[in-house]
Amino acid sequence: MTERLYYHDSYLRSFAACIVDTSADGRTVYLDRTAFYPTSGGQPFDTGSIAGVAVVDVIDEDERVAHRLAAPVAAGGVDCSVNWERRFDHMQQHSGQHLLSAVFEELFHLRTVSFHLSAESSTIDVEGGAVDAHVLEAAERRVNQVVFENRPLQVLFEHAAEAQGLRKPSEREGLLRIISIEGLDRSACGGTHVRSTGEIGAVMLRKVEKIRQATRVEFRCGARAVRRARADYEALAKTAQMFSAPLDDVPAAVAAQLEAARAADKTRRKLELDVAAWQGRDLYRSTAPSPDGSRRVQRRLETGSLEEIRAIAQNFTAQPKALFLATLANPPSILLAASEDAGLDAGKVLKTALAEVSGRGGGTARIAQGSVADAAMLDALVSRLAW
Repeated sequence: MTERLYYHDSYLRSFAACIVDTSADGRTVYLDRTAFYPTSGGQPFDTGSIAGVAVVDVIDEDERVAHRLAAPVAAGGVDCSVNWERRFDHMQQHSGQHLLSAVFEELFHLRTVSFHLSAESSTIDVEGGAVDAHVLEAAERRVNQVVFENRPLQVLFEHAAEAQGLRKPSEREGLLRIISIEGLDRSACGGTHVRSTGEIGAVMLRKVEKIRQATRVEFRCGARAVRRARADYEALAKTAQMFSAPLDDVPAAVAAQLEAARAADKTRRKLELDVAAWQGRDLYRSTAPSPDGSRRVQRRLETGSLEEIRAIAQNFTAQPKALFLATLANPPSILLAASEDAGLDAGKVLKTALAEVSGRGGGTARIAQGSVADAAMLDALVSRLAW
């Protein structure tokens, strides 16, 4: 059995231990005592070194804790060191999660159902109601109020049958490790935590995402919140510089630019349609009729989009007895348009031809399009249309 030193002292950075067992390759070792936290309860493992060799993973194996190393280490006494920067960051985020979960429960009766701590941010999933901007703002304000009050966090050990007032009932039996935030929360937890809420640092709630029956809330605490706030400020400052506007005026400036861009795009689309209409009619006038009086145009495109030529085809076939066919090599696709008096149902004809070459597509009697697996099939497709 491994003695878990982090249960009693999350601030322990170095310690002496004895390697009592190893894997066959010598890269997984078992210590008689450890301060390295294994991945558990949403909190990632600690890193550091054992006998000067980097710890790359720590695994909870019930009674024992396995330490995966970058190189083999022989059994015997060893000096161990925990990566303090990583450890304290995890302590801030995990203690912040307990505080945030307690506040959501206190203010809005929202229950935390899961917690995840990643390299950049942390999330909790809550159930019991909607999490809108008002809820986020109120929760963030309350959480930071408790941070500023610098309430103590205590590690307590109580028997499961006697533990009262837990935010979430524990399924464990026997002795429970309980993390208590004075006057606010009591939760069974095996993770590493700070000594007081002030050490959590500022807590920033960022975004909300619906996850099945729950709502996922992203948050950052302490140094992570400061780094993210600095990055947000720098991005906003650069944006303000581009708009030659004060920081507080950036949202209004962006909104004005978006509205101008939408108006310009609307004008551009209208002009494109006007040009396509002119091109379609001009193409019709310049196309000589066939013996049966119909006018046929075929276009072969190598790259691009059939949408670019669709408006021209529609305006061409808006004239009497007109047929328009276009093929595109990349991606391999085809468009067929027919005037109302052309005697041809474009959708039915093209769908039948596509089926013969394992293509897909369809459309209306006036215009249809589809795709094939390979550009080499386009010639066979065109021949089936008897073009």
